Amino acid sequence: MSVSKQRFPPLRQIANYVFTALLSIALTLLAVRVFPTPLIANYLVNTPEVQAVASEVQSDDNNRSFVTTAVNRVGPAVVRIDTERTIATNYPDPFFDDPFFRRFFGEDIFPRLPQEYHLRGQGSGFIIDRNGMILTNAHVVSGADTVKVTLKDGRSFRGDVRGIDEPSDLAVVKIDGQNLPTAPLGNSQSVQVGDWAIAVGNPLGLDNTVTLGIISTLNRSSAQAGIPDKRLDFIQTDAAINPGNSGGPLLNARGEVIGINTAIRAEAQGIGFAIPIDKAKAIKDALARGEKIPHPYIGIRMLTLTPELAKQSNRDPNTPFTVPEIRGVLVVQVMPSSPAAAAGLRRGDVIVEIDGKPVTTAEQLQVAVENSRIGQPLRFQVQRGEQILSLTVRPGELQDAPRL
Repeated sequence: MSVSKQRFPPLRQIANYVFTALLSIALTLLAVRVFPTPLIANYLVNTPEVQAVASEVQSDDNNRSFVTTAVNRVGPAVVRIDTERTIATNYPDPFFDDPFFRRFFGEDIFPRLPQEYHLRGQGSGFIIDRNGMILTNAHVVSGADTVKVTLKDGRSFRGDVRGIDEPSDLAVVKIDGQNLPTAPLGNSQSVQVGDWAIAVGNPLGLDNTVTLGIISTLNRSSAQAGIPDKRLDFIQTDAAINPGNSGGPLLNARGEVIGINTAIRAEAQGIGFAIPIDKAKAIKDALARGEKIPHPYIGIRMLTLTPELAKQSNRDPNTPFTVPEIRGVLVVQVMPSSPAAAAGLRRGDVIVEIDGKPVTTAEQLQVAVENSRIGQPLRFQVQRGEQILSLTVRPGELQDAPRL
């Protein structure tokens, strides 16, 4: 066999190659014209190479946690709030100001005590509309002379406090902005114990901090939470909440705001409290308009009474009065010049009914009064010793109550 025959294929073989290529092109063009495009697309998608790429992308999505998704949704709307207020001092300094000592020792020997100083505070909040309305805690901005709001992207604005409601610890702050990121508001009524809880805020000056936990319990009364001056039932969570988190959002797994982080128990770890977002939604518009939120009150200090507690009290020889051994709400103190005092309630009375409905806990009584109207009569059934009395109490405005 010659060398030329080994290096170059026969002419017939070249013709076969060309014919095969042309036939393949023709069949491909025919398939495109005859069959629908999705069939071809499905075929291409199902190839091993494309499937490998899709599997890798799917794996990346699966590795991204729901916390990341939720925070990415809300994070840009969470703000830092820095406040400053001027505190006047009333400390007398007669020694330093005595002319004799100043003449004897000289004017510059004794420093003068400052007559005022600046107190700085820091908290969190979140934007609820694109024009810059912000929800936060009342205690974050109450009494502040200046309010500075800083967004996650670094922009800073002067904050205008539009409204404050101390009993619910809620406030609305306005900044001048347009097309700002907003936090979607959820529904706290749908929250259940065991649901995920994500706290976002600026604790201890550490901006943009995220912590994760669960909903520990619902409807925790303000008295049980150690904040008896508030009119709230809190959401309790074990998501880490620290000073500076106040006013920031508590999120569900979908990235919706279900609460406003507001308080911690100093003596406990892993216990925090948030205001249900439904409470904030009910009054935020009124606060934004600068309106006063009504809070009915009757002016008593009270205690849930059980027969066991009553028996224990009655066995004490130093008890100031005998307590009826029943279930109800014991009146521990009646505030002077209060609606309760005007109605004739006395210390030692046990409230057992309001408007014909049984009352067995202090929390039930609190809710009944909070849901009433100022000046609207409430019919109390009271046991005083062996007597059953019917008293009419007309709630007043809490914020107008005299301070003791």
